[in-house]
Amino acid sequence: MATASTPSGTDTSSTLKAYEDKVNTQIRDAKTKLEQFEAKAPTQRTQAESKAIEQLKTTRQTLEQKVRDLKTTQEGNMDRAKANIDAEVAKLHTSIDTLTAEFNAAMKK
Repeated sequence: MATASTPSGTDTSSTLKAYEDKVNTQIRDAKTKLEQFEAKAPTQRTQAESKAIEQLKTTRQTLEQKVRDLKTTQEGNMDRAKANIDAEVAKLHTSIDTLTAEFNAAMKK
């Protein structure tokens, strides 16, 4: 019976590791986009854009912490935690893309 638990635990562990890797890649992509946006024209950004960048950085850091916290999340709460992280990652990417598009549109004026 203990042998049956071990593969299941290993499967869960490898599944969690794969999920963490996927999310960490998405977070790194978001960080890269933010850094590229931030480097584009720092003197031409509005105060609101600068504030939005700082908020997005905070969101990214919070997501990184949530991914680290998955290791201690009870299995019964894992699906909900993953869904929450997935939604926040998607929101982060959408916010970065929107901010970049608005900035680029303002630069063309």
